Amino acid sequence: MDPQWLLLLPLLWSHSEAEVVQSVSDCARFFLNGEPPEIPGVLENGTIQDPSQDKAICQTYENQPRFFTLYNTTNKIPVFSAYIFKGNESGRPKENWMTEPQVIMFLSLKSVILSSEDASYYQASDKDYKNRLGYDRGHLYPNSYGYSQTDKISTFTLTNTVPQVNTFNQGSWNKMESCVKCVMTKYCLDNNRQIEGFLVTGAEPSNNLLNNKINIPSKMWSAFCCYSSKVNKWLASAHWGNNVADEPRNKYMETKTLNELYNELRNASSFKLFSGNQSQIISLYLLLI
Repeated sequence: MDPQWLLLLPLLWSHSEAEVVQSVSDCARFFLNGEPPEIPGVLENGTIQDPSQDKAICQTYENQPRFFTLYNTTNKIPVFSAYIFKGNESGRPKENWMTEPQVIMFLSLKSVILSSEDASYYQASDKDYKNRLGYDRGHLYPNSYGYSQTDKISTFTLTNTVPQVNTFNQGSWNKMESCVKCVMTKYCLDNNRQIEGFLVTGAEPSNNLLNNKINIPSKMWSAFCCYSSKVNKWLASAHWGNNVADEPRNKYMETKTLNELYNELRNASSFKLFSGNQSQIISLYLLLI
């Protein structure tokens, strides 16, 4: 490799310690039963279908894996992030947006980094979100779900964000995140009475770009699944919404079943976010009736 591509000097931009891994299974701890989602044409039987553009990232901060992201280097947005909710501390850390060096260069030597110009070709940079014309840096794994302050900080990576219409992000999407968090805190208690909910949140790409570079998703979706010792059942729910301005401004997102989400995105017979016997998972609807 041409030496001019390598920078062994301190970085001029913040980056996390995330690791691009050989296989999705290398970061299996963030999937229910250690089994990754099944997304036709994208991720099938644990195998990335187009590894030239989709990269598996173990999002690591302070030497600890925090969550998983499947990142698309063509669209420069994540396909999805998978994470675990275990309760959360209050407060929001100071924003310090990070990039992922290993998205660009798949080397085991983590200190070897491409130039910032080369890096920006494969992933979004902070400057790409300047003059963002009504778009927020929308988290897939929300910082508000972080168990600790370091967990929260780890979510501020640009491989965990998409251009999200600000009123959608700060309105119905934010209210959905808060409601789901309350439900998981109350019901997602394992046999040791510890909170544990598995979540997958993703974005559907469109043909539109922010600043002629970053894909602006047409739709965002999120789902959770957990065992509840409180009701002795597996629980799940799903939400999605178009990435457009909230109308009316006080709108709420409807709670849906996993199958309804699967049919919305692809096909319920081939799309699956959580492993196990789906017939044993009851909708949040049934719990609240």
